[in-house]
Amino acid sequence: MRGKAWYSGPRMDILFVAAELAPFIKGSSVADAVFALSKTLKSLGHRVTIALPRFPVFEAGGLLAARRLTPLALPQVAATQPGDSPREVIAFDGRLASGVEIVLLDAKLSSGASLYGEGACEGPASLTAQGAAVLCRAAIELMRQRVAVDQAFDLVHAHDWAGAMVPYLMRLVPELSATQSVLTIHDVRRQGFFERVSAGGAQDAFAALAAFGLTEEHFTPSKLEFYGGLNLLKGGVLAADLLTTVSPSYAREITRPEGGARLDGVLRARKDAVLGIVNGVDYAVWNPATDPAPPARFDGDDPSNKARCKTSLLAELGLELDPARPLVVSLGPHSPDFGGDVLVDALGRVLKQDLYFVSAGAVDVGVREGLEAAARRAPGRAAVLAQVPDNMVHKLLAAADFVLTPSRYEPCGTLHLRAQRYGAVPIATNHGGFLDTLVDLDAALETGTGFLLEGATADAIVGGVGRALTAFRHPRFAAVRRRVMRLDVSWDRPGRRYAQAYKQLVQKDLPAVGVAPTA
Repeated sequence: MRGKAWYSGPRMDILFVAAELAPFIKGSSVADAVFALSKTLKSLGHRVTIALPRFPVFEAGGLLAARRLTPLALPQVAATQPGDSPREVIAFDGRLASGVEIVLLDAKLSSGASLYGEGACEGPASLTAQGAAVLCRAAIELMRQRVAVDQAFDLVHAHDWAGAMVPYLMRLVPELSATQSVLTIHDVRRQGFFERVSAGGAQDAFAALAAFGLTEEHFTPSKLEFYGGLNLLKGGVLAADLLTTVSPSYAREITRPEGGARLDGVLRARKDAVLGIVNGVDYAVWNPATDPAPPARFDGDDPSNKARCKTSLLAELGLELDPARPLVVSLGPHSPDFGGDVLVDALGRVLKQDLYFVSAGAVDVGVREGLEAAARRAPGRAAVLAQVPDNMVHKLLAAADFVLTPSRYEPCGTLHLRAQRYGAVPIATNHGGFLDTLVDLDAALETGTGFLLEGATADAIVGGVGRALTAFRHPRFAAVRRRVMRLDVSWDRPGRRYAQAYKQLVQKDLPAVGVAPTA
């Protein structure tokens, strides 16, 4: 049996472990979720600390952090550690405006350079096995130090593959047997997978294993070995007390072969421990009533200024000025997974209808060229933008009547929640998080919050846009817009669900689950 946690009331002491945090460093939706969820938990009365790599952008972004006098030691494993493996981690303490505490972790390589510094690992996209290992092992040492002074964390919440090994390593440390662990899988395709032998002949899997201070006995099918390589996310899936993901539908999809990115079997074995909680929208960032980016403010009680935002955007993009014409916006990335190819196939027919169309964020070259070719055949009514800054995303949502997301793959669907907040009605495929947060509008527009497409196909897109244009001309469309703007898509509800899940973990004894690795 796991020991009873140190929880005696409503206030919990929670440690997050992640590799990104908005607004400082964003490689994926993880950054926004970590920032907003930690802030929400803090507002609910809990103490939250986030452990992160000390990337240069934190100080560059104005975060003040004080260096601790005592470093965190990383115990070495004889004959397995790489030659430049750090032996200690320097910790820097800071605090966000929300009151959430930050611990930035850094280490020196044998060259004297910072592990997470300029020219090395500068963000989550370039995070190496060693970078993830130092983050996870330092988090373990941070927890051990807190136990030693009788201030143990009640629970640790690891995010995505970069933090996934924390629950696994915790099971090797007797002092942490009472600390519960949660792992959130934001996207199961990001697994931290390292081939056994790389193209250059290096033993990548064993080098990664050694970076975590683990011996080869952990490289077995029942532990970290995975299709011949090393899988860090698998370690977290096996060991965490609770697994969460970003929507109930996605929680089911990842246990199936078509959605589990080869981890479906491992996840099915833990299906009773998997919980889907839809992410929220940070109202301090996404609020049309206070947003400084669009030229006018509006809200669900009075959305009239949305027309001014639309006219302003059309002028900025050099399109015809007809605010009575509906504006459909599609925000990328427009990769094949996110329906970029079918959008290209559909756009010619879509643009035969009387509408404006703006695409932004097309990162796939072939998709972008296809969209641009279709847009050229509708001059004055279509525009294709490459990567756009955050303020332009805000302006696009404030101007849009509809936001089109023809994804084949969608864990959560945070974009369409933001769109609803700005009075842009979603048109989205019937996958993942869309199924949990969109109700298909009926023909009379009396019920529903968006338009669900029957799969990511060109015909479905054309049909869905056609339904949206019919709705736009319906007398009840103004009521639909107000209805979606008044939906509660904040982080308050998801934050309370996480807090309740934490409470259930820390208030009871739990049997050992998954693998119980031994040193």
